Amino acid sequence: MSTVLQQETATAFPALDDALAALAARRTQWPSVGVAERIALLAEIKECLMPVAQAWAETASRRKGIPAGSPLEGEEWLSGPYSLMAYCNALMATLSKVADKRHLDGLPMRELPNGQLAVKVVPHTLWDRLLLSGVSAEVWMEPGVDRVNLTRHTASAYEPGRPRQGKLALVLGAGNISSIAPLDCLHKLFAEHQVVLVKMNPVNDYLVEFLEPALQPLISRGYLRIVRGDAATGQYLCNHPLVEEIHITGSGAAHDQIVWGSGAEAAANKQAGTPRNRRRITSELGAVCPTIVVPGPWSKADVAFQAEHIATQKLHNAGFNCIACQVLVMPAEWQQKDSLLAQVKSVIAASAPRPLYYPGSNQRLEGFRSALGADAALPASTAQCLVASFPAGACDGAEASEIFGPALSVTALPGKDPEAFLIRAVDYANRHLHGTLGANIVIHPATMGMIGRRRFEEIIADLRYGCIAVNAWAGLGFLSAPTPWGAFPGHTLDDVQSGIGFVHNTMLFDRPQRTVLEAPFTPYPRNLMRLSFSMLPRPPWFITNRRAAVLGRLLTRFQYRPALGKLPRIFFHALRG
Repeated sequence: MSTVLQQETATAFPALDDALAALAARRTQWPSVGVAERIALLAEIKECLMPVAQAWAETASRRKGIPAGSPLEGEEWLSGPYSLMAYCNALMATLSKVADKRHLDGLPMRELPNGQLAVKVVPHTLWDRLLLSGVSAEVWMEPGVDRVNLTRHTASAYEPGRPRQGKLALVLGAGNISSIAPLDCLHKLFAEHQVVLVKMNPVNDYLVEFLEPALQPLISRGYLRIVRGDAATGQYLCNHPLVEEIHITGSGAAHDQIVWGSGAEAAANKQAGTPRNRRRITSELGAVCPTIVVPGPWSKADVAFQAEHIATQKLHNAGFNCIACQVLVMPAEWQQKDSLLAQVKSVIAASAPRPLYYPGSNQRLEGFRSALGADAALPASTAQCLVASFPAGACDGAEASEIFGPALSVTALPGKDPEAFLIRAVDYANRHLHGTLGANIVIHPATMGMIGRRRFEEIIADLRYGCIAVNAWAGLGFLSAPTPWGAFPGHTLDDVQSGIGFVHNTMLFDRPQRTVLEAPFTPYPRNLMRLSFSMLPRPPWFITNRRAAVLGRLLTRFQYRPALGKLPRIFFHALRG
């Protein structure tokens, strides 16, 4: 039988029963597979992935309407095969030292002003320092985790003598980013010791042509199965007696239908606190993500570069990202507010139009237009972004609903003083914006110096998001294998917001609270004039990077087999981006 089970209708369920039965027979065996064999499996996946990487990236590009040869192909390289390759490398490195938690050795740690422990996970290798110069990522642990007990709260699933209970998990894949489904599968397999059946989203189930050969080392041993199917197929799987846990990346509505049912049944179940589906369900469900612009002494070049940055946060993958910026929070009295917004609109207008490939886009955009009175009509076949302003705290259409498409809402808050404005913006995001997945803060180094690093961290500690990106895009938190990816902890099934649990996290932290990323405010080489000596030019994930496709391909090949000899070509194209 083919390892990819084509489910054209909801009547082919016997094939699903067979697939689940085969996995169930392996669920007690997988937890006993040793670390050395798991490392070997990840190495095999890398070998199987590389031959299909180019076809994967190019096919995904064509399906999303990106023409051959476009720099935008780089998005599909980086968010597809590159992400999977990098995850394998990072997890192999962790597992090679996990026996005595030695993978924690050498990780910089510090106490935050509020007493929480922060552990720096990027840069971690020489390659990080060279390829992500100036970029850092810390994992802020939950209160109660400290230097003394961190080892007890890390990789507990790999502690010698700890019982490993095998389970069968269902992963419901996302339809937008091609590496989400395989990365979710690997997390369930390697971090939680569960065998996995993954149902691909119909939007991108063309990926099975590449995922099957790439993940063949797991499939051939009976630890993973891949299926296609519609919503009825998903419902059947969610309620199948052999399925013990579920992980979904998708919408809150899809999550609630699984947990509570639909219509009157859902309302009654929610009110009574009696879920229809009582399995453990983890999730990543998107959000209304803000980008907070802190007022400061920006130059014209700063405005131009950060306009590209903000436009990228919105239009990467045509806006079909759960981590896309949906609300741009501006300082009302800042003299450069209008200039920055005009530049953002200019970058958006100059970007290549893309098809609205994701189902329901037109309806969601029409709802956005109706709620906010967007500035311009949307061309019928392309994802040229709608931009509209609204008064803070007064528009559910912008604040309470994820648009999941090319639409950007802009609001302004009072506060000439940068510190007072940032405090107000943090409070606004916490109280008015749906979800807690990711937030971005753009702040000039001089403004950071004026506020003070310690005070800045005290303020953002109150910003309840699973990933906070300072002068970076929170989407980088998804691309970074060591960092946990998920909502801020504390959501419940009846108020799930951006979801429950986390994935990726190749350091295997048990109690992370959030990731905090930081990147240089000014790109290389202009940063040298400010005595900042990082060497990060325009990043390859920017929609304005002219060499993004070449860089995506080169970086994926580098992750396949890292070598110093590959760096000059990468640097050459990076500087020309």
